[in-house]
Amino acid sequence: MAIVALAPDQEIVAALRNGDEAAFAALLDAYHASMVRVAMLYTGDRAQAEDVTQETWVAVVKGISSFEGRSALKTWIFTILTNRAKTKSQRERRSVPFSALQSPDEEAEEYEPAVAPSAFAEDGWWRDETHPQAWRESPEAAFSSAEVGALLKQVIEALPPNQRQVITLRDVEGWTSDEVCNVLGVSESNQRVLLHRARAKVRLALDEYFNA
Repeated sequence: MAIVALAPDQEIVAALRNGDEAAFAALLDAYHASMVRVAMLYTGDRAQAEDVTQETWVAVVKGISSFEGRSALKTWIFTILTNRAKTKSQRERRSVPFSALQSPDEEAEEYEPAVAPSAFAEDGWWRDETHPQAWRESPEAAFSSAEVGALLKQVIEALPPNQRQVITLRDVEGWTSDEVCNVLGVSESNQRVLLHRARAKVRLALDEYFNA
């Protein structure tokens, strides 16, 4: 019997252990493209990301018999992927481990302001020249344009690596905060700070674009 991607983990795992090709195909359809994109966060190279993804699938097939279900199947797969991507990127000297990108006290930091303090007058209100303006067109219409899509990609790629990883997983891939924390090995508070900072920078870039 074919197993769809949204089937419970135990059903998918059992099917994979029985050599069910339909179950494996369902996982490929559900995760392969996303895995390549996540791997590229570390390797910065499409071909290497594809290699890492293929290696991960081989590891999944070989290791499924020892999967104990202590984490979600998706988390297990993507943890294998990110570990392999980190190793490859370090060998190529394209990046450093995620943990090395964090300042020692980053978890304890409060959110950095989304808007520079200089944008406000002494009474706490917006200065006339910095007050947010209404966007020229609706966000729904604008976000569907290729131009805005390219802008978003450019802004996200320019973010610090840790912020780029978190916002990509949360807002591009649609992961939950728990999934991001489990795969990247960061605390919820740290993930929240990184996501806030990344979103603030993206929002600033969009404001400048729409109000130009």
